[in-house]
Amino acid sequence: MPQLRLALNQIDSTVGDIAGNSESVLRRTRYAAGQGAHLVAFPEMMLTGYPVEDLALRSSFVEASRTALVDLAGRLAAEGLGEVPVVVGYLGRSQDARPRFGQPAGAPQNCCAVLHRGKVALRFAKHHLPNYGVFDEFRYFVPGNTMPVVRVRGVDVALAICEDLWQDGGRVPATRTAGAGLLLVVNASPYERDKDDTRLELVRKRAREAGCTLAYVAMVGGQDELVFDGDTIVVGEGGEVIARAPQFAEECVLLDLELPAAPAAVPAGRVADGLEIQHVTLSADPVAPYEPEYTGTEAERLGDEAEVYAALVTGLRAYVRKNHFRSVLIGLSGGIDSALVAAIACDAVGAENVHGVSMPSAYSSEHSQGDAAELARRTGLELRTVPIAPMFDAYMKALKLTGLAEENLQSRLRGVTLMAVSNQEGHIVLAPGNKSELAVGYSTLYGDSVGAYGPIKDVYKTTVFRLARWRNAVAAERGQTPPIPENSISKPPSAELRPGQMDSDSLPDYDVLDRVLELYVDRDQGREAIVAAGFDPELVTRVLKLTDTAEYKRRQYPPGTKISPKGFGKDRRLPITDRWREGEGS
Repeated sequence: MPQLRLALNQIDSTVGDIAGNSESVLRRTRYAAGQGAHLVAFPEMMLTGYPVEDLALRSSFVEASRTALVDLAGRLAAEGLGEVPVVVGYLGRSQDARPRFGQPAGAPQNCCAVLHRGKVALRFAKHHLPNYGVFDEFRYFVPGNTMPVVRVRGVDVALAICEDLWQDGGRVPATRTAGAGLLLVVNASPYERDKDDTRLELVRKRAREAGCTLAYVAMVGGQDELVFDGDTIVVGEGGEVIARAPQFAEECVLLDLELPAAPAAVPAGRVADGLEIQHVTLSADPVAPYEPEYTGTEAERLGDEAEVYAALVTGLRAYVRKNHFRSVLIGLSGGIDSALVAAIACDAVGAENVHGVSMPSAYSSEHSQGDAAELARRTGLELRTVPIAPMFDAYMKALKLTGLAEENLQSRLRGVTLMAVSNQEGHIVLAPGNKSELAVGYSTLYGDSVGAYGPIKDVYKTTVFRLARWRNAVAAERGQTPPIPENSISKPPSAELRPGQMDSDSLPDYDVLDRVLELYVDRDQGREAIVAAGFDPELVTRVLKLTDTAEYKRRQYPPGTKISPKGFGKDRRLPITDRWREGEGS
């Protein structure tokens, strides 16, 4: 059987940095060629970054991507790398799409190309366009209608892009019809909890359907709210794992494969979903037999807490670095949320770039101030104290506030203080709110919600506690100082805006609250279904009402790392003005 050495580049790219992304392709192709690779692949929309959102609707951006693709082919050849086929994603445009209602003007496409001998040897576009969750690809792209196959060293390699694998039909069954020996799929698949298990089973299933070895090339890194966890996978035609890359790490997966020889007759014609086979022969003769060097390794999988924590660190690091910031600022209350955010920040950008501000009021307990100081000691972050009592007294004298207005004033004074320090010193402020609080509106607009990024915005409170305990346990196992003070974990949560205040005064127990919210927010279940699951009807009604009426607050909250199937923002989009209430009708 013919042999093929693959170089699957699980790497990061930056949206809009076409020049920088092109350099990454050139540099890593140079490395792969030096390792004797016969075929080199990069993730979906590598040249432009992913997702490009409305940049896809700008003709100038589309043309810049198309031009860069041609230039890259020439540069590869000029460096003596032209004989190695390179598969790379880019933003393209359909040349034959007919304008019709419901399609984006200009017919942009999520494309991929094969570069060979200084030219673009083959171009194709994603066939299945996702239109759910964070994906709006019907808004941006028109679908491709070909079944691309390239013959490389005597092996027919079928090509597909991400969603082509996730949906039934199309290029997977077409691969079997075309008789390809390898299905190569390039991806930019965003992270969600437990998605790696789903992804593996999907890849196995599709390999069996395609009747050949399947190589799934993944992206890694972060883009705004999205995190890409890598997890490049290669499986045999029976679904057995041949190689699997680590999560949340850049990697060039080198792999020697023995694959079926290409059929004598060049495949042609229409196949599944009416796709027209587009076959290009790059090199018809197999390589001379050689002893395989890269037989495949399977990286150890991260545990549940480790996986989520890695996603949060990756998301924050990408947001800070890609937006050219150097340091972050956090209001440290001594509580669990700000403590976890601080630990994530220290791991993401280094403790020397993390600055904390303790802002005690008349209602702040001594242990809260002490816990903030202990956190700083344990992590090495810089901490300053700015009492808000003088500011608070001045406002109270002028406005004579009471009740909730008095409580919220304290939070807003802290927000003003943080933003003032941010403006003066150039740090970006991190908002410490968790998903439980955001869901029920347990936050203060322009107070604890100020900031440029919310690292735990998509993390329920119960998970916050689990992550804090996990992070401390990992530190202890490594012989390091656990970063989060035990008192921050064990004490009852409190906003400390009035004497003796506890979260439990206003909210159900977090364990119960989070289970109700997961059903309502993440799974879109209504009141009756949630009550039928065993929850108290009055509690459910109250939680759902709080969630519905807090939409206006969530719209004004900063972006944050998405880790769930249904995060607030791009995933869950509901009207602010809305009289529908679950269980009440219209």
